[in-house]
Amino acid sequence: MAIKVLIIDDSSLMRRLLTELIDRAPGFQVVGTAADPLIARDLIKSTSPDVLTLDVEMPRMDGLTFLRNLMRLRPMPVVMVSSLTERGADVTLEALALGAIDYVAKPKLDLARGLAGLGEELLAKLQIASRTRPRALVATPAAPKPPHELLRTTTDRVIAIGASTGGTEAIAEVLSRLPADSPGIVIAQHIPPEFSRRFAERLHGISALTVREARDGDPILLGHAYVAPGSHHLRVVRHGARYVCALGDDAPVNRHRPSVDVLFESVATHAGANATGVLLTGMGADGAAGLVEMRARGAATIAQDRETSVVWGMPGEAVKRGGAVDVLPLEAIAARLSSR
Repeated sequence: MAIKVLIIDDSSLMRRLLTELIDRAPGFQVVGTAADPLIARDLIKSTSPDVLTLDVEMPRMDGLTFLRNLMRLRPMPVVMVSSLTERGADVTLEALALGAIDYVAKPKLDLARGLAGLGEELLAKLQIASRTRPRALVATPAAPKPPHELLRTTTDRVIAIGASTGGTEAIAEVLSRLPADSPGIVIAQHIPPEFSRRFAERLHGISALTVREARDGDPILLGHAYVAPGSHHLRVVRHGARYVCALGDDAPVNRHRPSVDVLFESVATHAGANATGVLLTGMGADGAAGLVEMRARGAATIAQDRETSVVWGMPGEAVKRGGAVDVLPLEAIAARLSSR
C-alpha cells in the first residue's frame, strides 16, 4: 500500500515540485496539498495521510502553531521542509522539539534542480517518518550552571555521543538530565552547518552543562559539551594530560561530515577505557563500527533501545555487531552515565 503524503506549503511552485517528485516515486501517493494550515486541517480529516510535509512561514497560522496543535489533538508524523537560515534553524529545532520526526532543507538556488537532488533524502525520510509514532520530548528544567572554578577543570574521562534522525531531541533529553560536574562530552549529530551552532545554543539553554559548537584546539573540560560543526569531523586527541577537540574538513565518512565513526574511533584511540560511547537514534550504520572499536579498547558503551528510538538503524546495527555493553531506553541513559 502506498504511503499517503499531504504537502503543506504556501508556495504553489513548491507544492507542485514536491507533488511531482513524490508521485513519481514507487510506493508514494500525494493525497492533497494545502497552502495553509487551516486548509490542511480539513484535508487531514478527509484524506487520512500517513505523513505530512510542513513549511513554517505560512499565512493565517504559522507552521509551529499548527504543529503544536496537531501534536496535542491528533499526533502524526511530520517532516519539516525548512530554509537553511538562522531563522530556519531556530524554527526547525523548535519543530523537532514539538514532535516533528525530521527535516529537509529547501534549496537556496534553483528550486527545481535542488529538490530533484534532494529526492532520495526526502523520500527516505518520508518513508521512515510514516512508520514512526511522534514522541514529543520534554526536557527537564536546567540546573544551575557549574561554578566558575569548575569551568577550567580538565576532564579525566570523555563521553562521546553520536546520533542522526531523531537525535537532536534525544541528545537534549540526555544532556538535560546530567549534572553540572559531568565529564567532558563530545557530540557528533548529523546536522547542516547552518544548524549546529543554534543546536549547541539550545542545548546550553536546557542543560546544566556549558555547551558550545566545538572549535579546533578546544580543551575538553569538566561540565562542558562540544557539538561538532555541521561541516567538519570532530576528533578527540590527547595533548599531554589534556583531551582536546580537533576539527577536520576531510572527506565525509559513511556519507556524513561530521561522522560518528570518526569521533568514536578517535575517542577509542586516545581515551580508551577512560571513555563512554553512546549511540542514539539514527538512520543507517554510522557509529556502529566506532562503538565496536570503543568497546574493544575498554570503554563503556551504550546503545539506545528500539522502543525509544525514532529510527533504530545506527544503535540497532551497533547492537547487532556486539558494540553495546548496555541497551537502554532514552530516559535511563543519563543515569547510567552519571553512575560510572
